[in-house]
Amino acid sequence: MQAVISTPQRAPFVLGLLVALFSAATFGSSGTFGASLLATGWSPGAIVTLRICGAALVLLVPTVIAMRGQWHLLRRNALRITAYGLFAVAGCQFAYFMAVDHLSVGVALLLEYLAPVLIVGWVWVRHGRRPSPLTAAGVAAAVLGLVLVLDVTSGAQLDLVGVLWGLLAAVGLVVFFLVAADEQDALPPIGFAGAGLAVGAVSLLLAAAVGLLPMTANTSAVDLAGWSAPWWVPIIELAVVAGAVAYVSGIAAARLLGGTVASFVGLSEVLFAVVFAWLIVDEAMSPVQIVGGVAVLVGVVAVKLGEGERNGPPLPTDDVDAVLMAVADEEPIPGFAESQRVH
Repeated sequence: MQAVISTPQRAPFVLGLLVALFSAATFGSSGTFGASLLATGWSPGAIVTLRICGAALVLLVPTVIAMRGQWHLLRRNALRITAYGLFAVAGCQFAYFMAVDHLSVGVALLLEYLAPVLIVGWVWVRHGRRPSPLTAAGVAAAVLGLVLVLDVTSGAQLDLVGVLWGLLAAVGLVVFFLVAADEQDALPPIGFAGAGLAVGAVSLLLAAAVGLLPMTANTSAVDLAGWSAPWWVPIIELAVVAGAVAYVSGIAAARLLGGTVASFVGLSEVLFAVVFAWLIVDEAMSPVQIVGGVAVLVGVVAVKLGEGERNGPPLPTDDVDAVLMAVADEEPIPGFAESQRVH
């Protein structure tokens, strides 16, 4: 009996797209609510730590329920869970907020969302799998769309240290999509998200304890669309919606679509962030941003159409590079043995 890695092509694309858009919307809500806390003197470290710790607590009971009878999968997935918690959760969040300390929010977001380009580039450089012209065009359209949506050309401030932090945030996002899309010995999305968030929460708490993550907070009211709300309102939104719900749906979307396509659909988080800013703080999108949004969507479609069909024998589930190829929607590497490990 052979264990074969399920491919994104076998999953309903429309369902995956809807889940990915929902995930992007929940992630996109974090900016507006986080900014309301920053405006009252909260430090980025305090916001992200409460967000991740709160999300981990929200998923505690659902994780225990989802893992009933499957606790042995925690041991098999220990390395993936650790990588996800350290890099995709704690590392990505920490690096992004460090980038914001040196750059404008728009530039920092643009750097972080270079992750889809890094995935395509990694597969090309590491495995010699050159992207198709349509995929390359999709990459170019998506990056151009982000530049227009974020409007980084108006007063953008560049700083080498900030750029490096932004690129590290992009690496964390790459880990998010690649690890989340791997279905070998896969935990349920809720179980994987809960375990990963727990690792991320512990990492952030340790970073704060040793002084790497400044923690400043207060109980001042925040301004949300002219409403003076208690400080805990944005914290709950960040923990439940932009935390627990966002990560669970993000993992589910990556498994339905595959790492490459899910990462490009994730670019729509920026669009949702702009929409939330418009609805909550009355910041309307400019015509240039609307054009950018269309360019992002065109890029997503182009990447999907440029995938092509995977040919050849199934990939061995015990080879890390092969798994990366699988979740990056590329062809299998010629020469691999056809035998599969039975689990």
